[in-house]
Amino acid sequence: MRGLRRLQPVAALLVVGVLVGIPLWLVIVTAAKSRAEALDPDLSLPAHWQLFQNLRDAFTQGQVVRAFGGSVLVVAPSVLGVLTFGSMAAWVLARRGGRGNAVVYAVAISGILLPPAVVTVVLLLRQLGLAGTATGMIGVYMGMYMSTVIFFVTGFIRTIPIELEEAARMDGAGPATVFVRIILPLLRPVLATATILICLYTWNDVFYAFFVLGGGHTRTLPLNLFQVASAGLYLNNWHLIFAYVILMSLPLLVVFAIAQRKIISGITGGAVK
Repeated sequence: MRGLRRLQPVAALLVVGVLVGIPLWLVIVTAAKSRAEALDPDLSLPAHWQLFQNLRDAFTQGQVVRAFGGSVLVVAPSVLGVLTFGSMAAWVLARRGGRGNAVVYAVAISGILLPPAVVTVVLLLRQLGLAGTATGMIGVYMGMYMSTVIFFVTGFIRTIPIELEEAARMDGAGPATVFVRIILPLLRPVLATATILICLYTWNDVFYAFFVLGGGHTRTLPLNLFQVASAGLYLNNWHLIFAYVILMSLPLLVVFAIAQRKIISGITGGAVK
């Protein structure tokens, strides 16, 4: 029994390593091959490594700078807005009781289970004149992931002693001051988790971006890759497609590497609390 217990973590690490390592290895080795070698992507090593050359070609031919600007223009306001308004709504829902509040909470988190109707969303955006615009895409992302933030943050706020808020009110603090000075600093762990999830979803999204931004001038990185590949520039050029995927993933890796210590410190602080 002890031997099996010791082997369980090793087996779990091996499974995770296989599930994550094999796709990652496929992306790297394919991005480092020539066009002829990459016609049939596999796990074999390239005869001659040309990873940096392929990255440079994908960067210059794929209009990465323009698409990167479009992704930042859409993702940054979406994440900031959904975290701000979602945490404020979660605070109100967590501190108020009653059947009416329970119904409102159920409706607020229903978006986790109910997928958005793409056709209806696109038609509504056209009526509002927001189809094909970054503003429309930001609104769609905020509407999609508001339920996720409310679900995570509401449960976390319920673990925070209400006496902290009552003490602040006795000192003359208003609702905005209580939220900003008392509640918001304690939400760092859950907001860090929500930020990671929403950034991953929005940064890598191509499905909703295709319907909302497809006819506009704004392009995100995944949408740009789809349009460039569909236009024939990357047709059967799997080495450039995988090189573009690496370039598209680098900003998220840099952000997570920089924010890693802050996220871990926030989670540790929440656990101590």
